[in-house]
Amino acid sequence: MSRLALVLSLLLLAALPPTASAKVRKGPGGTAFYKPPSHLPGSGHGGLIWARKLSGTAALHGGSSNRLVLYRSTGVKGKAVAVSGTVSVPKGHAPKGGWPVITWGHGTTGIADACAPSRDSASSPAHTLINYAYPLLQRWLKAGYAVVRTDYEGLGTPGDHPYLNGRSEAYSMLDAVRAARKLDRSLGRRVIIAGHSQGGQAALWAASLAHKWTPELNVRGTVALAPVSHLAEQSPLLVNLKEPGGLSGLAAMILRGVDIAAPKLGVPAVLGDRAAAFYPLTLTKCLRQLDAPDAYGSVAPAELLRSGADLTAVLAALSTKDDPEDLTIHTNVRVQQGTADSTVFKAFTDPLVEGYRRRGVPVSYKTYEGVDHGGAVKDAHSATDATSYIRSRLR
Repeated sequence: MSRLALVLSLLLLAALPPTASAKVRKGPGGTAFYKPPSHLPGSGHGGLIWARKLSGTAALHGGSSNRLVLYRSTGVKGKAVAVSGTVSVPKGHAPKGGWPVITWGHGTTGIADACAPSRDSASSPAHTLINYAYPLLQRWLKAGYAVVRTDYEGLGTPGDHPYLNGRSEAYSMLDAVRAARKLDRSLGRRVIIAGHSQGGQAALWAASLAHKWTPELNVRGTVALAPVSHLAEQSPLLVNLKEPGGLSGLAAMILRGVDIAAPKLGVPAVLGDRAAAFYPLTLTKCLRQLDAPDAYGSVAPAELLRSGADLTAVLAALSTKDDPEDLTIHTNVRVQQGTADSTVFKAFTDPLVEGYRRRGVPVSYKTYEGVDHGGAVKDAHSATDATSYIRSRLR
């Protein structure tokens, strides 16, 4: 080859776009994937630790690839932690600027590692708390949006999951996008933050922190479907619920989340005797198992807390660390809520939105008559409206 031909060849190679996928370390198989090296590799929050191909139940259909990732984030204690998640990329050629990204915050599954969505299988104890969202996520993937799903801190990976701690969830959601863009260079900067229930609360926290935490991302909007809010206001109402009815397991997980984030508050000391007996199960069972008759399914919400217990510090922690109603959000927000929701009540989502409007948050709000909690994701009208909102924000 002549000198001139060699120079021209090198110039041509330099002009070509980068390869779609960065070279990353392949993670081990099975549950060993979730256990990181003692010294976390990668640089800064959002750094990749390793990745591997994802198949089976947890993989989304309709895209070109599904990968399981382990990445660096910042935990509830302010230290670097490993967080797991998944990255699904659409088929075809990425548009100019790269594939738009939807980072998804999942609803409540549990605190135990077996409850992590990336570990989902048909026999998983959390399967029904995960698979209901697949049709909507696959719809977005087929529409040309990369879908990134975090498991959240401590869910699947070492350490406890600080359930409903807004800042921890937000870091996990945002760092998942940063890691995904390092894994696959076809992903762009335009991002939609979306989530349901716990994930709706997480999405709102992520929207409020993104401009400082991941300033390189162009957050175009946030979709919060039946987002958890006003926990501090709801907790004192438990004393009025004298019959077991499916809320005790969830409430026990909320208390465990506070306990994990702030152990000095002494949450176990405020538990009633029967609630305290089942309390260790919050770390080993998923939500459906906690609701069983041999666990919190037999405990009335009124029995959760010891009579006369001082809840001041616990309620203050819920208000400052978890509740999203006082957040400052500068980017566009969409909230959707079913009127028949008996898990996240419309009576609390209404003032959440009203408070945002008073403070100048650019928020739109739509409710769906007769739609229950899961219906915020599964209902055809709600799913179509959320998809239309995303499309409009990514134009």
